[in-house]
Amino acid sequence: MRLSTYNFLTSKAIKGVKVGFPLKLTIAKKDIIESEFNPTFVERLLPRLDWSAIRLAAEVVDLGDDIPAEQPTNIAENEELLKKLHHLLLEIDVLEGQLECPETGRIFPITEGIPNMLLNEDEV
Repeated sequence: MRLSTYNFLTSKAIKGVKVGFPLKLTIAKKDIIESEFNPTFVERLLPRLDWSAIRLAAEVVDLGDDIPAEQPTNIAENEELLKKLHHLLLEIDVLEGQLECPETGRIFPITEGIPNMLLNEDEV
């Protein structure tokens, strides 16, 4: 699971959950999959993402110092930051771990890079 995908996942479908975002990410195993840097793609992806969740993901993979606390307004002009975001969002692949609902504590396992977000019948 790429960390760009993590930014879209929520546990809002659980009965009684109002927000369910961002999920707490715990990584047991990850891999780095290098990909060609495309600054335009990263720029176009950013408006669809939640910056606070990007920061949380960066902290989990020990890149918190590389990503500013607030999203810069001139991000398109900062190629170094775009490269760091590219690495964070598109090259780090979470193979094993878990996601935890911030409201209920419900755990969603990540196995072989696939988050299992299926709910039990009594949770919907």
